Amino acid sequence: MSELLELAERLLERAHENEAMEIYLSRGVDTSVRAYEGAVENVTSASSSSVGVRVLQNGPGGARVGAAWAGSLDEHALADAITQARENVAFASEDEFMSFASPDGVSPAALNVTNDAVATTPIDDKINLALDLERRVRLGDARVRKVESANYSDYLAEAAIISTSGIRASWSRSGAYVSTSVIAHDDERDHTGWGLSAGRAPEELDLARAASDAIDRATRMLGAVKPRTMKCAAVFDPRTTATLLAVLGGAASGDAVGRGRSFFAGRLGEVVASPLVTLVDDPTDPRHFAASSFDGEGLACRRTVLIERGELRGLVYDTHSARRAGTTSTGGALRAGAAGTPTAGCRALQLLAGEDDAASILRQVGEGVYVTSLMGIHSGVSPVSGDFSVGVTGLMIREGQLAEPIREVTVASTLQRMLLDVTHVGSDLEWLPGNAAGQTLAIAELTVAGA
Repeated sequence: MSELLELAERLLERAHENEAMEIYLSRGVDTSVRAYEGAVENVTSASSSSVGVRVLQNGPGGARVGAAWAGSLDEHALADAITQARENVAFASEDEFMSFASPDGVSPAALNVTNDAVATTPIDDKINLALDLERRVRLGDARVRKVESANYSDYLAEAAIISTSGIRASWSRSGAYVSTSVIAHDDERDHTGWGLSAGRAPEELDLARAASDAIDRATRMLGAVKPRTMKCAAVFDPRTTATLLAVLGGAASGDAVGRGRSFFAGRLGEVVASPLVTLVDDPTDPRHFAASSFDGEGLACRRTVLIERGELRGLVYDTHSARRAGTTSTGGALRAGAAGTPTAGCRALQLLAGEDDAASILRQVGEGVYVTSLMGIHSGVSPVSGDFSVGVTGLMIREGQLAEPIREVTVASTLQRMLLDVTHVGSDLEWLPGNAAGQTLAIAELTVAGA
């Protein structure tokens, strides 16, 4: 049993007879290094611990929940958090669908997503990773005018949750990353490129890939032009596809659908996408950096099929949104640490891979735009209406090959139309930090607003 789980069990003994209680404990350590111009600009290493308490009391119109948290696990902070949660119940509204999660018989996946090398690797080695990355980028291409940043970061985190309703869970996860941002300059403007490598521990990182990716993304935009306005096919690279999937994941939340805040509302069982599209949320896949055995309420995470061969088959639910919808939780509760409260959301999205690699997809598309970055995604995309209008940079596709770079371009459509117009799903699945993996994705037609 983990130390956090033992502590949580002792705290739960303080629950009163007339209340339900949930205890969430977390702790972790984070390290970050920033290199600049051959020297270390910043090094930080920080440990953190926190407690979140929720107290539930039933009333005639439903349950009321009070919550409180503290950024410490000392006795005073723990006792104070419990006291404040009880006091905050009086300020909460009754909710007929409010309840704490209860065990549902689903066994948690046996995942190994923690590598202790994050903690045992000397800080000097981590510093050298950042310095080496910065050196590789700075010397990698004479057209690179400036290295904006070269960073190493990692984390080792663990959490435990226990409740009077029978929940008892603990889990841990680690991660390590290097990233860099570089600038190449032509006669008119700067062009930025960003590179990344991620793993569970420092030894899994690929500095050469991160450096070359950043350099390529910056230098291939030299001489970028503003194209004419047109309608054409669009091919999204793996990173931009992951961004699109994250938006779709928000629309596939049972909470968003239940509140009428999703274009998927009322469409279960309908064809919403091309038959090439099978979209799943699968936190039990250890390749995903967000993989987890348990969700934010302590229920076992599980694979949820959202879209299967174009048909909307499911949504993700936490306990509250499931009760509102008259169904059961999918183990889809997200939680922003001890200070957060559970809400339904996708944790580990992926499109099932197709048969073609990126080069093959480009050849089959023939003519169009290749999208390498999206701008204004939060303001220009609505998961409620499906409206999609964002700025992009990328390259033209001509005769199945990447051609001249383009800038100052807006692409527009709707998410509904884009899903139906998917023509190719790539085999080049790329695991990325965040809640979505990505691969090359081709869409038949978007409006490209240029000159």
